[in-house]
Amino acid sequence: MSDLVQVGLVGVGIIAETHLAVLAERAGVSLEFAVDPHLKEPPAFRGSKPSHYGSLSDALEAHQPDLVVIATPTDTHADLAVQALTLSSAQVLVEKPLVRDLTSLGDLTSLARLRSLDGSADVRGRVFAAHHFAFSPEVDWAAEEIAEHPEWGPVTSVTSAFCDPYILRGEQAFASYISSWMDSGVNQLSMLSRFVELTELTSGDRQMDGGASSWATFAYRSRDTTGTARLRSSWLTGSSSKETVLTFGRSGVEIWIDHTSMTGFATQGTSLLAAHGNDGLTPRKIAHYRPLYESLLSGRPDPVLSFDTAATVTELHSAP
Repeated sequence: MSDLVQVGLVGVGIIAETHLAVLAERAGVSLEFAVDPHLKEPPAFRGSKPSHYGSLSDALEAHQPDLVVIATPTDTHADLAVQALTLSSAQVLVEKPLVRDLTSLGDLTSLARLRSLDGSADVRGRVFAAHHFAFSPEVDWAAEEIAEHPEWGPVTSVTSAFCDPYILRGEQAFASYISSWMDSGVNQLSMLSRFVELTELTSGDRQMDGGASSWATFAYRSRDTTGTARLRSSWLTGSSSKETVLTFGRSGVEIWIDHTSMTGFATQGTSLLAAHGNDGLTPRKIAHYRPLYESLLSGRPDPVLSFDTAATVTELHSAP
């Protein structure tokens, strides 16, 4: 990345507001253009409006961005990423999940299509996925605690539950988010990749309650042992609640992470070993995307953003 990072934003919906807010905080960033066929005017960025286009191909004919941010519906991610890779030299940040499908009839899957371009377009070096939950402050805190305490041993079990009150939105929730698993599963899997090496889906039902709930278990490796991660997601709730518990069976240590309040604590028997608090001043999404962009634009992005991690998460998330 150069000193001034020129950004093109594709998709100007709700999540784009967070991208714009965080990018506007960074002095070395300029918004060169926005793309959205459903809008006539681009969003304001630091008090002015960038160039606006109805298609990414038109935008890339007129601009040479350093970074293209794709914040559109999941089904469009692969096509837009291919355009950005073949029509520019920009790095490409794709909202999670990277792609949705792994199966197709008579054609390459979306993931295989991107992989096929690696030799000519450096997909593994240019494509990144916005796994923002992996950058939440409480997740960073837990990862640092684990790194500082190898004597705790391997993570022997994981339990994670992500609940959102989307059932209150009725059919709009399914139109926007598809299912509880589609919305939360990628967040859970990418977050857990900060702590363990996920290997395979072992059981579960990811379309419970007509898609409003899910249950899945995954095998993983942690240091010299294997374990099971149990993941629950649900929209059948009146309020948001997201928690993860990491158990270190050999030492008796447990780390409890509250993703809703962005807090956490570590215990061993009756002892409180460490705790992480939150000043309540920073909105949750901003707290996720600030360190995400800091990592992405540092020149040495965290591996959790990488195409390889996104491909693994996609395969696990969509595994039959």
